[in-house]
Amino acid sequence: MSAKANKNLSQLPHLAVTIGDPAGIGPEIVLKALADPSIRETCRVTVVGSRSLLQQTYQKLQQIFTSKEKTLANPDEFPILDIPIDGAIATQITVGTGNAASGAMSFAYLEEAIARTRKGEFQGIVTAPIAKSCWKAAGHHYPGQTEVLAQKAGVEKFGMLFVARSPHTSCILRTLLATTHIPLNQVSTALTPELMSLKLDLLIDSLKKDFGIDAPQIVIAGLNPHSGEQGQLGTEERDWLIPWLEKERENRSQVKLIGPIPPDTMWVKPGQAWYGNDPNVDAADAYLALYHDQGLIPVKLMAFDRAINTTIGLPFIRTSPDHGTAFDIAGKGIANASSMKEAIELAAQLAKIKFSRNAIA
Repeated sequence: MSAKANKNLSQLPHLAVTIGDPAGIGPEIVLKALADPSIRETCRVTVVGSRSLLQQTYQKLQQIFTSKEKTLANPDEFPILDIPIDGAIATQITVGTGNAASGAMSFAYLEEAIARTRKGEFQGIVTAPIAKSCWKAAGHHYPGQTEVLAQKAGVEKFGMLFVARSPHTSCILRTLLATTHIPLNQVSTALTPELMSLKLDLLIDSLKKDFGIDAPQIVIAGLNPHSGEQGQLGTEERDWLIPWLEKERENRSQVKLIGPIPPDTMWVKPGQAWYGNDPNVDAADAYLALYHDQGLIPVKLMAFDRAINTTIGLPFIRTSPDHGTAFDIAGKGIANASSMKEAIELAAQLAKIKFSRNAIA
């Protein structure tokens, strides 16, 4: 490699990519994503996982694929931050069946990626899917990877922003969750004006710094059917959500805040913009959903293989595919790596923007 090529390579963002639960599709989608030449043109990647497991996955899938087209990256051809699997644990890991052993390894991969990123070795982390039940079986009681990232980064203000680019139109869908991994019966208690202001602050800051949108249009969901219908179907909107929103409008003149929109109709316009059904309809710059399924059912319906989960509020970049471990298809060679590729590309894009902003500052 020439000195010029080495210099150009060193200027690309350096990302850590974890392989997630080793019994799931994580290793497969990582190998598939890294086979795409466009990834190497946008960033440098170091995979955080177990070399032996990646080699086993590569060899098994190579036997499945009959096409001469290079669909998998060879583990010998990219950097691996190797987390060896202890022999006793290795015998307990079976592709397609998540358990305490696979949960322990996926947690170890994430911990190492965070530690190295905090030391400055990487500008961001891209995480393959994990299984929360396997973490719990291994003794790690966290709602998800987002909460681990926030805790170990020492931040209390963070959010899950889902980003997807439509393959049909120029629409970019951005959805932030006000509450994340909590039971549905706890949502109304967890939601407060203070929490909503915190999430709105994070969203506005991310739209400006990460996406260059200084005067965004943001749609905010109601909590109850018909947004409470003046207290007939729930009182949260009447009691505090609408007064909170009116106050925020007064304090944020640069932002157009729309809502609270009834949850069953809030996604009609973004759906039309996503599929191009009506050329006169544009999506808002972002949508603030109040709980997990309210935001993620429509996102996954429109963009299951494209949506990216990015954690905002961290001191580094973090993205992840918006799907799970898919134990039922693990090891079969049929996992779709589109979301993983999109996650790597978005992380590289955000890291470049952050680097440029820091250089100017």
